[in-house]
Amino acid sequence: MGTSPLMRAVRITGHGGPEVLELTEVPVPDPQAGEVLVQVSAVALNNTDLWTREGAYGRPGDPKATSGWRGPIGFPRIQGADVAGRVVAVGAGVEESLVGRRVVVDPAIYDTEGPDANPVGLMGSERDGGYAEYVTAPAERVHDVSESPLTDDQLATLPTAYGTALGMIERGRLRKGETALVSGASGGVGVALVQIARARGAKVIAISSGPKIDAVREAGAHAVVDRAGDIAGQIRSAAPEGIDVALDVVAGELLGEGLPLLREGGRWVVAGALGGYDVSFDVRRLYLHNAQVIGSAMHTPTHFGLLMDLARRAEVQPVVAATFPLEQAARAQEELSRRGHVGKIVMRP
Repeated sequence: MGTSPLMRAVRITGHGGPEVLELTEVPVPDPQAGEVLVQVSAVALNNTDLWTREGAYGRPGDPKATSGWRGPIGFPRIQGADVAGRVVAVGAGVEESLVGRRVVVDPAIYDTEGPDANPVGLMGSERDGGYAEYVTAPAERVHDVSESPLTDDQLATLPTAYGTALGMIERGRLRKGETALVSGASGGVGVALVQIARARGAKVIAISSGPKIDAVREAGAHAVVDRAGDIAGQIRSAAPEGIDVALDVVAGELLGEGLPLLREGGRWVVAGALGGYDVSFDVRRLYLHNAQVIGSAMHTPTHFGLLMDLARRAEVQPVVAATFPLEQAARAQEELSRRGHVGKIVMRP
């Protein structure tokens, strides 16, 4: 391979604030049987990075427990789920033809081998991730995007944000001609939801804050609701016949207030809790109107394959809000936590 035996990496040594992020040198990992070694060109940040570092996921029966995405984290842990780069080495049983290919890594660890498997772990959480110069991944989880016109920075924004968005849209069965409501529309998942829903032929109503409304509209929203105002009233004005599918990364009070805005047979898909995880709503709005509340954690292998097809054809145009060098990982995470940007933040090792 011709690389140094050591690489720079940023890892967390325990749960806590940005101070637990440490820049260090560690051995370049060896690809095991069935794996490839990817030289990281770009790695995107996600809320999962913040919550994993903070231990903010809770556990079943104890929502305030300090925990990683799916339980205890093995420390030290190299963070970073979203990787674009090039394959530089392969392990036993992997085709040598992959070497040199430009790839995006599916960061999910699945519960089964099937195309509709559910994610039960995540690169950067349950295994080391891409806050590093190199990362290993199972060969079946790297997708060749050598012909995509998207930049490496743009490609790195796709796995978690766009994968989560596509999973929500697929599980919500959003169809052409329907009306979709997108909460948190200026964030990475929100922009992805707007773009993919618009590409599907849906009418997109987005919720965002005043300073970001124009950028959300430019991303493809047909109408943008200012979250500082009467949200329900604005939605009724924009969609007087109701919402077919709500694509929600906020939850909290929005879910209870918004559920009556669904049309008959409407679907409310939840993939985040920026507004709070303790939710109450009138259950009659479910059974009397044949509505559904659907939980959606990331994507399936099938969803990710569809996403990579979109990337190869550049049918989505990810918005890169800012880039940082690897050694400024703490600063990059602090910028992410302020939520003053539109789109995704990317680091370059």
